[in-house]
Amino acid sequence: MTDEREITLTVNGTDRTLEVEPRKLLVHAIREDLDLTGTHIGCDTGNCGACTVLVDGEPIKSCLSFAVQADGSEVQTVEGMEELPAAEGDLHPLQEGFREEHGLQCGYCTPGMLMSGKALLDETPDPDEAEIREAISGNLCRCTGYQNIVKSIEYASDELAETPAAADGGAVTTDQRFDDGDDPADCEAGCGCGGTAGRGGERDTEGDNT
Repeated sequence: MTDEREITLTVNGTDRTLEVEPRKLLVHAIREDLDLTGTHIGCDTGNCGACTVLVDGEPIKSCLSFAVQADGSEVQTVEGMEELPAAEGDLHPLQEGFREEHGLQCGYCTPGMLMSGKALLDETPDPDEAEIREAISGNLCRCTGYQNIVKSIEYASDELAETPAAADGGAVTTDQRFDDGDDPADCEAGCGCGGTAGRGGERDTEGDNT
């Protein structure tokens, strides 16, 4: 008999419930059970960083973490980047930076680089080159020589600084979900909250966003 456990993850803003074996790696749950194949598998030893995702805002190598360890956590993958407020319905500034500054060639390392870059900008909105290089030091790239990846993250930092709503690197906040007078069910963040985000699950029927 297969010993499976039920876990619940909030993946890119949506609650997902999975039945997984305790030995199943988070990267396999993401790719196989959630069909989010943007998270890549490279070395299976934690060296390359291609499988990097954010768990509760922290970059982790999902090939080194069991899925059950993420039970109850918020998981962000590269597929969720375009859903963040900073993307404004298009590419997130980090994604745009990698395009504009030629921060990718084969692209295999790119999802992990993007997630490490986002974690850095959430914590340090205006990083210097040394801080950027330190943040991506756990992600290997065999194509670019890293210089254009550094430029791509610097590009994103500049773009995010020009957008006050995205000063935290593009995380969704209550203020970004609602404007004064909006129907609380009209959540524009695309997070699937049904208008209850940031209110302990209770809808604000008065329309004052409190």
